[in-house]
Amino acid sequence: MAQASTGHAAEDKGGLRTALAGLTTRGRSFLAAGVAAAICAYVLGQSELLRVGLLLAVLPLICATVLYRTRYRVAGSRRLSPGRVPAGSEARVHLRMDNVSRLPTGLLMLQDKVPYVLGPRPRFVLDRVEAGGRREVSYRVRSDLRGRYPLGPLQLRLTDPFGMCELTRSFSAYDTLTVIPRVEALPPVRLTGEAKGYGDGRQRTLALAGEDDISPRGYRYGDDLRRVHWRLTARYGELMVRREEQPQRSRCTVLLDTRGAAFQGAGPDSAFEWAVSGTASTLVHMLERGFSVRLLTDTGSSVPGEGADGFAGSGQESADAAGMMMDTLAVVDHSDGTGLSRAYEVVRGGNEGLLIAFLGDLDEEQATVLGKMRRRSGGAVAFVLDSDSWVREPTDVPGPSDRGADPLRMLREAGWTAVPVPRGASLADLWREADRQRTHAPTAGTVVGGGGA
Repeated sequence: MAQASTGHAAEDKGGLRTALAGLTTRGRSFLAAGVAAAICAYVLGQSELLRVGLLLAVLPLICATVLYRTRYRVAGSRRLSPGRVPAGSEARVHLRMDNVSRLPTGLLMLQDKVPYVLGPRPRFVLDRVEAGGRREVSYRVRSDLRGRYPLGPLQLRLTDPFGMCELTRSFSAYDTLTVIPRVEALPPVRLTGEAKGYGDGRQRTLALAGEDDISPRGYRYGDDLRRVHWRLTARYGELMVRREEQPQRSRCTVLLDTRGAAFQGAGPDSAFEWAVSGTASTLVHMLERGFSVRLLTDTGSSVPGEGADGFAGSGQESADAAGMMMDTLAVVDHSDGTGLSRAYEVVRGGNEGLLIAFLGDLDEEQATVLGKMRRRSGGAVAFVLDSDSWVREPTDVPGPSDRGADPLRMLREAGWTAVPVPRGASLADLWREADRQRTHAPTAGTVVGGGGA
């Protein structure tokens, strides 16, 4: 995926004041030396020194005037490859300058404005660009922190051959680099849910509204002859076929706990960032398995544009859905909430299918709300992060907990498959651990993923 933007350099306004403001250290030194020499020549009565002083003072002024009056018609473009990149990975930014005028340019210095977290500000020196010519350069950006980062505007610095003056022309266009959470590949294991995201039996629905025998349709080229409804064919005098049944996609809701009070620490290795990365990995994994996937936070919010049953699709539709959810997770932050009641209000409407939650610190009240959520789902898996263990050094002695009852025990008693998440754990290993816990449960699940048994 790549993004591109184009624009033309804007012209600075302000007359001679703008030109003088662009004098370099060399130009200012020449100007000061010329003025000083002229004053000394006037005091001492030396006409030769006066000529030298005038030459030194006039040279930078002439360079500034000529450079300011130069009108280069230059077009610039930027292309990101890719425009959406996981945290810790690199993206390449391609810059292109086109001289659209009939005159060649002088020496050009190109600079792109980037946020500090993406690396140092790139600068390039471009040689003389002929009329109708172009120059292309590129640089790399990288961030360990997810987010949306603006790139630009592109700045073009013009200089004269003597280095007396520099002027800056800015382009108006800019682009946005989206740094999404890291996504970890998950193994195909058995969890409580439907195989490959499709239900059967009572969970099958008609492709169109109405009963199979009541609302048939006319025969179309390529229809299976086994679907021909002979009785209605005899009645209407033309071939009629039954409506095709299609399996209903099983639903999966992924709950991300964003409560600020539930997580401690910050940075790319914090517990909250692990939870966001785990949520992203689960969403992609379930989409690839054909589930209708829904992202939910403790505030009750979801992805903009998400349907009532979440995102579903195959091929390009599935990739687009994953991209929209990754964009949402790229900017998700801590909430001010203290409970999970808003999320429960969203899922209480009916059977939400499989429920997978990434949770921070829990108390007895929140564990009770999660128990109610379990009764509204076909299966529930919780990955619980103890933020104290994530901020505590390995040599520190664990202190007494003030959360009261053990949240893991309460979740398991409510029917959850609850897995504790130690510091730096691999989600793939915890995914298998959830499968092992499920095998000791009284009810069995079906395969989530391709080929697992």
